[in-house]
Amino acid sequence: MSRIIAGAAGGHPLTSVPTDATRPTTDRVKEALFSRLESWDVLADAVVVDLFAGSGALGVESVSRGARSARLVDSAQAAMPALRANAALVNSAVRADRARAVRSSVSSYLVGYTEELITLAFLDPPYPVGEEELAQVLAALAPQLSDDAVVVLERSSRSPRPTFPDGWNVLKERKYGETTLWFAETRAPEADES
Repeated sequence: MSRIIAGAAGGHPLTSVPTDATRPTTDRVKEALFSRLESWDVLADAVVVDLFAGSGALGVESVSRGARSARLVDSAQAAMPALRANAALVNSAVRADRARAVRSSVSSYLVGYTEELITLAFLDPPYPVGEEELAQVLAALAPQLSDDAVVVLERSSRSPRPTFPDGWNVLKERKYGETTLWFAETRAPEADES
């Protein structure tokens, strides 16, 4: 059973999605992922979106570790009970309403996004999401990101290298068995020195 690893809600078990359509991020991968993010100091006060959220494990882990807010976005009705339960769990632990489940397609959510600029985005698209669709999602995400935002993309190790939007810097690629994590950041435009 998956759990929140650290922070205010550390050790609490997560409610899982009762379907084979999701593939939860393993605790081993989650520990490595959040160790990297903490070393880069991007979690404290972060504005997070967990896209294709499934159970919302990455978004609620972020809130447990100090993120200001997390939106857990998934289009599947079957995911909503788990997303709501996990958001309520972490909100209770941090004594604030920071995590919220959102039922929406990722593309629709990003097109209509009007909240604060995102500083940390997690994407764990289902295997059927092809590279072209993924590139479209990343392009829709780009204008919603703050300067120097970090984007974490989880894919099958057999998937091709994703196409990131122009101006994004791939910081790291890490393989964990069948899972590959891509870490990328957006960059603020360089000031014209002329």
